[in-house]
Amino acid sequence: MHSKASLALGLGIMVLSGWAVASTFGWPWKAALFPLVIGIPVFCLAAAEVLWVMFGSTERGDSPDFQLTRDLPRRVMLRRTLTGMAWIVGFFVAIVLLGFPIAVPLFVFLYVKLQGREGWGTSLALALAVWGIFYGLLDRLLHLPFPGGWIQAWIGIG
Repeated sequence: MHSKASLALGLGIMVLSGWAVASTFGWPWKAALFPLVIGIPVFCLAAAEVLWVMFGSTERGDSPDFQLTRDLPRRVMLRRTLTGMAWIVGFFVAIVLLGFPIAVPLFVFLYVKLQGREGWGTSLALALAVWGIFYGLLDRLLHLPFPGGWIQAWIGIG
């Protein structure tokens, strides 16, 4: 049953990502870039899954499947889950309040500094690298506009 579900899911993802890529053929380059960058790798990964299900080994000895840790106390697992969810919600709130260009490097800095417990130098270097990639690639090279956050709109600079 597991292989039939994996096969159906893989084929469905191949159809959807193939449709997304094919639908961009008449679009301008900047409009088509995002669906192409996402659609092509997703199609290839889904095709690999389909091939794996169709021609892969059926033995269940050493399964590469993901398995959650079962030897930790329930309280520790719950705290880790809630911490992860809080980081995700915090990132979304930062995007809404501050906008993408500020929220992305700020999130990277805070996550590496607080959750990763790295030093100031590593945290700042990674945040600056992410900001440089974000600003250089998306803003300067591709000219993708990102609206400001609510705070910028409230104070009149966004």
